[in-house]
Amino acid sequence: MPAQYYAPKGGHPGQEQLLTDRAVFTDAYAVIPKGTMRDIVTSFLPFWTDTRLWVIARPMTGFAETFSQYIMEVAPGGGSDQPESDPNAQAVLFVVEGQASLSVNGQTHVMEPGGYAYLPPSSGWTLHNTSDDMLRFHWIRKAYQAVPGLDQPQVIVTNENDIAPTVMPGTDGKWATTRFVDPTDLRHDMHVTVVTFEPGAVIPFLETHVMEHGLYVLEGKAAYRLNQDWVEVEAGDYMWLRAFCPQACYAGGPGKFRYLLYKDVNRHMPLRLGGG
Repeated sequence: MPAQYYAPKGGHPGQEQLLTDRAVFTDAYAVIPKGTMRDIVTSFLPFWTDTRLWVIARPMTGFAETFSQYIMEVAPGGGSDQPESDPNAQAVLFVVEGQASLSVNGQTHVMEPGGYAYLPPSSGWTLHNTSDDMLRFHWIRKAYQAVPGLDQPQVIVTNENDIAPTVMPGTDGKWATTRFVDPTDLRHDMHVTVVTFEPGAVIPFLETHVMEHGLYVLEGKAAYRLNQDWVEVEAGDYMWLRAFCPQACYAGGPGKFRYLLYKDVNRHMPLRLGGG
């Protein structure tokens, strides 16, 4: 069966709805449920036409500081010839609905659901929706940390359906990661992957590590341990974790539990406040 991806549609709940929801923001993590992604909380960007977005992560002092993440919604005919205003920003795009026409380095790529693109800084990319349907995709941005002696990464355009997932050792195939970048390629200072848990699979210990995370649930549901709390999450929910927030997962089923995962990697820790 082809992969399924949840994409928000906006709208507003009726006046008769209860206010109670699962949204929570703590000093260690945030959960942004799909039900909070309504019309009233969308944003707009310069030089993007017929486009709106949900900002689901941004650098915040004392929380997660390395990245921003948007869910972009581009109507037919919309898009941008000047999508990025920061010359030091690298990007990962991941399409969850519709079709994108991405142009970079003189080539045009048609990206469909599952489509992934890595775009290094100042790559001069453009993106348009040339189809008749709405386009929705994730746009993850991070300031690139250059290292003397290491070249900047090259453009990557692919689709997760064309990549064999890497099974986590000792999990009997129940936990796997689709990797778009070679983990040993130290030119990259961030990884965006798709993580898949089969029904009944677990992260069997509380991961506690320096990487910041953004986790957008593409499919299914699970119980996720965040710091001292267990929270239930489902397709369309977003989890945002600062460094060292303990985390684990139980995917109870009935289907697969899958999420898009961001983490910062492969660089020294700054030793001065505000250091890059």
